[in-house]
Amino acid sequence: MDIEKYRIRPEEKVKLEEIPTRYQGRLKKQEVKEILLRENLKKMQAYQEKLYAENTQGLIIVLQAMDSGGKDSLIKHVLSGLNPQGTKVQSFKRPTSLELDHDYLWRVNQVLPGRGEIGIFNRSHYEEVVVTRIHDLIKVQPLPEDLIDKDIWHNRFEDIVNYERYLSNNGFKMVKFFLHISKEEQKDRLMDRINRPEKHYKFDKSDITEREYWDKYMKAYEDMLEYTSTKEAPWYVVPADRKWFARYLVSCVLLDCFKDMDPQFPRLSPEEEASLGHWKKVLEES
Repeated sequence: MDIEKYRIRPEEKVKLEEIPTRYQGRLKKQEVKEILLRENLKKMQAYQEKLYAENTQGLIIVLQAMDSGGKDSLIKHVLSGLNPQGTKVQSFKRPTSLELDHDYLWRVNQVLPGRGEIGIFNRSHYEEVVVTRIHDLIKVQPLPEDLIDKDIWHNRFEDIVNYERYLSNNGFKMVKFFLHISKEEQKDRLMDRINRPEKHYKFDKSDITEREYWDKYMKAYEDMLEYTSTKEAPWYVVPADRKWFARYLVSCVLLDCFKDMDPQFPRLSPEEEASLGHWKKVLEES
């Protein structure tokens, strides 16, 4: 899997309409689901065990997408296989009054993973440069008026890049995925929620009314990808019309990320190692 062609380079110009939403390669669905994905998950589990034991690094996984983009199912099929003891899933919904009384990154800070842990963000701080921007919610937030000017979104992009670099400098790696689906595929998935009773619980009329802002969302996501994909915290645009391929690609990127982090089991000191024979004998005789 050539994951590099899905990564957005720093300051790369992005046109989402020119990026495919559907995988058309040689991989077969059955092979991916029954063999390749399972192999990747086993390798990820082994890396996670080392990450948890090492207890010096942390990993933050960011998932962004249009409604019905497949974030929940990706978490279920790719990330739920990790040890829950060292994994935290956090969803970011409409900010509460308490959260609005703080800076917009405050609520992210409250739920960051600790060292040795993996944090999974279902939506994230990027809602503040996408949804807030599209619906002009910035005007109803308790901000000083002089800060709400034409530069506010570029300032926030800069804030986010600096924040993510700060996390990287403290041993917390971040990798970000935009699950890229077509408007037609979204329509089919939303229709599925209406037609299938077992999926009624997922239905929200706002998912349909938001479709009228599709072009604005695409522009906001393009800016997000262009201005905030960095070496420390890269964005990957994942063709997500075919869920099986999206899950496999994300697993490949995460596996590469783990390899780069290279967590190791802690080594005993020479003195502790030398004493193992003694304690083995004590245990055998007990």
